[in-house]
Amino acid sequence: MSKLTSLPERAMELVATVGDSLKQVPGSAGKLLEAGVVLGAVKTGARVAGGFVRRNPAIAVAAVAGAGLLWLAARHRAKQNRADAPIEGSAKRIDARRADGSTRRRRTRTTEEGTASE
Repeated sequence: MSKLTSLPERAMELVATVGDSLKQVPGSAGKLLEAGVVLGAVKTGARVAGGFVRRNPAIAVAAVAGAGLLWLAARHRAKQNRADAPIEGSAKRIDARRADGSTRRRRTRTTEEGTASE
């Protein structure tokens, strides 16, 4: 037999061996199949996106700029939320009091000259 006729037979043996090993481990076979589907979807999506960008570059630039602005706004809001968040630990509220022990402010009256008097 020549090498060309034995090559398809060898390929079929290899495929059968791989198939048998996948049948023995069903959990990993499902993961491999799922990974293959995801890779196929990514490849097809990239092809479609590339064609769209070639035909409509202005729309693609606007979409990327909009996505960037949304990301920046979300990042800014998250930073503000972290700054406004309470500090972890134990805290005790202390009411403000004056030296004489009162908590109310006394009103001061102004005279006609504009100076304050009690």
